Amino acid sequence: MPSTVNAVLVVVAVTGLAIALVVVLHRIVGRLGRRSKLASDLARTTHKPFLATTILFAVQQALRVVTTDFPGRAGLLHALVVLFIAAFAWLVAACLLVLEDVALSRWRTDVPDNLRRRRFKTQLVMIRRITVATIVVLALGVVLMTFPGIRALGASVLASAGIVSVIAALAAQSTLGNVFAGLQLAFSDAVRVDDVVVVEGEWGRIEEMTLTYVAVQIWDDRRLVMPTSYFTTKPFQNWTRSSSAVLGTADVDVDWSTEIEPLRTELRTTCEGSELWDGRVCVLQVTQATGGMVRLRALVSAADAPSLWDLRCLVRERLVRFVWEHQRTALPRFRADMATVTRPRPESPRPVSPAEPEESRFYTGEDGDERAATFSGPEEPIPVSANR
Repeated sequence: MPSTVNAVLVVVAVTGLAIALVVVLHRIVGRLGRRSKLASDLARTTHKPFLATTILFAVQQALRVVTTDFPGRAGLLHALVVLFIAAFAWLVAACLLVLEDVALSRWRTDVPDNLRRRRFKTQLVMIRRITVATIVVLALGVVLMTFPGIRALGASVLASAGIVSVIAALAAQSTLGNVFAGLQLAFSDAVRVDDVVVVEGEWGRIEEMTLTYVAVQIWDDRRLVMPTSYFTTKPFQNWTRSSSAVLGTADVDVDWSTEIEPLRTELRTTCEGSELWDGRVCVLQVTQATGGMVRLRALVSAADAPSLWDLRCLVRERLVRFVWEHQRTALPRFRADMATVTRPRPESPRPVSPAEPEESRFYTGEDGDERAATFSGPEEPIPVSANR
């Protein structure tokens, strides 16, 4: 009994010492965090996993030193080892995530000309997911190796690894394909986070990219979730692959009598008076002159896709208003030639068709009756013999 009490007291004392050490280190790092964002994130994110890891390690070592054999000692120590491995993996993952968050904060994407920043963010997000998955797999493998039975089966497992890998590859073919497609997208610059794309006829922005799926935020706040393999096997439009600046058009149909130069002047005035225009392209062209109407196409440019949409709507609105206020005769017209129009004549009675000639029949008439009898058979049924 005295040895048990001493062991409990030692464990409690070691636990208290570990807690005190973690608290002191947490306060020191917290004060350093007033000047460093990295230290601030470490103090906030790694406090709990570091506390759990330190306490478990201290308790485990105390039990090994001050206790002798007692019922359940081996099981208790093994449980502490498993918990320590899990807590240490949690701590490592937290530290790596803090480093990645600090890197992301230095490469913000909410700034103009953010192509390199979006590329870096996409790759770092993919690396983060791979890092977490790798840490979990390694920690699970270390935990399993602490069991003597599983450790003894290691040789047989390695011997059958070839067969198991083939079966697993066949079973998870689509999943592995999406994983490799996600890695390909992250490091090939085909698509990045915050890219503006047109997928399946929907216009939106890449909101999230994982190893298995890509979430596209549609312009009306819907979400289109696509497998990553879609972007490596099917064509899609990427409006911001090389730069965020894009071109757009606004079409207006007018009459042939429309004066084009005043409309060009109005387009130039509209673009120069709007903050949506980036100053690159502002052109008005006649693209069609068929069907009794003339189609005018205003080609304008903007710094990004949302600004371009608003600029196109503004240009279309100003051109329509200008035509209505200053060139109302230029509205589309439908012309008709009335000189060739005549009144409909009264309907005459339907002529009676002459009698149908015999040459037009094949199975009726004098010669046709014999041909018809060949297909229709005799008129009277053939009597059945009584002997049958």
